[in-house]
Amino acid sequence: MRILIVTGKFGMGHLSAAQALQEQLRQAGHRADTVDLFEYALPNRASAMYWWFNVLVTYGGVFYNLYHDLTVNDSGDGRGDDLLGGLDRLLDEYAPDVVVSTHPICSAAMARYKEEGPSELPLVTCVTDVTCHSEWIHPGTDCYLVAGETVRQGLAAKGVDPDTVVVSGIPVSGRFKPARKDPSHRRELLIMGGGLGLMPRRDSFYQALDALPGVHTTILTGRNDKLYQRLNGRYANIEAVPFTREVEKYMARAHLMLSKPGGITCFEAIAARLPILAWQPFLKQEQENADFLVAHGMARIAAKGENACLAAIRETIYNDEALSAMAGAMEQTSAELARAAVCRVVADLAGEKVSA
Repeated sequence: MRILIVTGKFGMGHLSAAQALQEQLRQAGHRADTVDLFEYALPNRASAMYWWFNVLVTYGGVFYNLYHDLTVNDSGDGRGDDLLGGLDRLLDEYAPDVVVSTHPICSAAMARYKEEGPSELPLVTCVTDVTCHSEWIHPGTDCYLVAGETVRQGLAAKGVDPDTVVVSGIPVSGRFKPARKDPSHRRELLIMGGGLGLMPRRDSFYQALDALPGVHTTILTGRNDKLYQRLNGRYANIEAVPFTREVEKYMARAHLMLSKPGGITCFEAIAARLPILAWQPFLKQEQENADFLVAHGMARIAAKGENACLAAIRETIYNDEALSAMAGAMEQTSAELARAAVCRVVADLAGEKVSA
C-alpha cells in the first residue's frame, strides 16, 4: 500500500511527527513517503514563510496567541487553497492509497481537493499538539489521530464523529524507549531549548547548575552556536551538545528533563519515561501541552526566572518519590495509547476505498 504523508516546517514538530508515522508505516510493510507540501507547491515562497513564522513565535508571541484565540472555533477553510495546484500534481505523481497530514493547512488543502474533485481518497489527520483547535477540523477527514482522550472529547464537542477519532498519542520515533539509568548516584539533568533562545543569559545560572551536588547537566544547544561556544568546556559538570539527531541517547541517560513543552518533545519524553520540568509556557499550544502533562502527573512547571527555575530543579531532581511518580504516570499514559494506530487506520481506510 502506498501512503503519502504531507506536512510543513512551521516548527519542526509537524515534520518530526510525519517522520515517526513514516517509520511506523514502513515497518508495517507499507510504502510511505513524506513531502513538505509548502516547499513542493510553493517553492519560491516556502522559505520566507517559514522564516516569518519563526520570527513571529520568537518575538511576537502575544500576536500569535491573539490569533490562536480569535480562530479557536474557526476551521480556517480556504487557508490551504494556494496549495491546491501543487497538491494536485503531487497526488498525480505519488498516486497514494491514503493521505496522512500532520499540519492543519495541509489537511485543509486536502479536504478542499476532495470536495472539488470530488475524490474518495482517504484523509487521516494527525494532530500534533494536545489541542482541539478548530483549524484541525475539516470535512472529508476520515480519521483523526490525537494525543489524548481530552482532545477526542473536545473534537466531539465541536461536531466531529467520535468514532473517527483515535487516541494514539503524538507519534514519535521508536528510538525513544524506557532505559535503565546509570547505577551511580550521579543525577543526570537534560536541558533542551538552547537553540531557541530560552536559556538564561547570566553566567550565574550556569555557575549554579555546575555547583548542584551530585548532578551532571547536559544542555542541547541546537543550532545556537553562540551558546555552545559559551558553555563548551567551561564547566566541570555541564556538557554542551550542538545540534544532534540522537536526542534519544541523552533522554535515555537522564533522570529529569527541563524543556519547553512542545508536543513532540513531550511525547518523546513520555516514550522514554523521562520526567519533565517544563519551562513556563507562553504560546497557547504549549500551555495546552503543559496542562495535559501536569494534569496527568507527568510534569512540573518551572518559571523562567533564573532563581525560580533553579529552585524547581533542586526541588525535583533530588526527589526520588516525585521522579518515580512522574515516570509511573508516563507508563500508565503510554499503556492507554494506540501507538501503532496509523497502520490499522490506513489499512482499514484503503480497504473501504477498494470495496466502495
